[in-house]
Amino acid sequence: MPISETARKIADTAQAILVSEGARAVTMRRVADEVGVSPMATYKHYPNRDALLDAVAHRAFRELADGWGRRCPDGPWADRLSGLMHDFLDFALGRPHLYTFLMTERRERARRFPEDFAGGGSPAFTQVVALAEEGIRAGALRADDPLEVALALTSPVQGLVQLYHGGRIGLDEAGFRRLCERTVRRVLDGVHV
Repeated sequence: MPISETARKIADTAQAILVSEGARAVTMRRVADEVGVSPMATYKHYPNRDALLDAVAHRAFRELADGWGRRCPDGPWADRLSGLMHDFLDFALGRPHLYTFLMTERRERARRFPEDFAGGGSPAFTQVVALAEEGIRAGALRADDPLEVALALTSPVQGLVQLYHGGRIGLDEAGFRRLCERTVRRVLDGVHV
């Protein structure tokens, strides 16, 4: 079902506020004021704030997935994995409020592991799963559950991003990206003797 022009403007405005200030700054009244409609008009298109934020989340994930994997679409397996990691870091570091909203804030309709991810419910994560499957087939990774391998490869970087956002890592962005690369390499190589 096509979205109306007003509904699109409402969602665009909500997303812009969220990206610049965080989800708490998004209110139906503020969005209505910035769009130039009455607060009641926003409720015509989105029955409540949660529905509006769900629409923003859905759009944002779709937009992210559209750009995911373009940094290194071809080439060796490890280079493509590194490319996906840097695509993720571009998002996480470039739009920290959106990252926090999508990845760490509690949301009733947020995707949940494993059921929402197993069926391709996360287009960006699905690319990591596909790369894990390819790595298993090629012998670059040992045989294992590709979904959980993808989670093992992505979770350390997500944890580092949380620490970085919280000011707990004293590196500039370039140094932080190198730390993430080394961390993923350690996961791939293992740290046991």
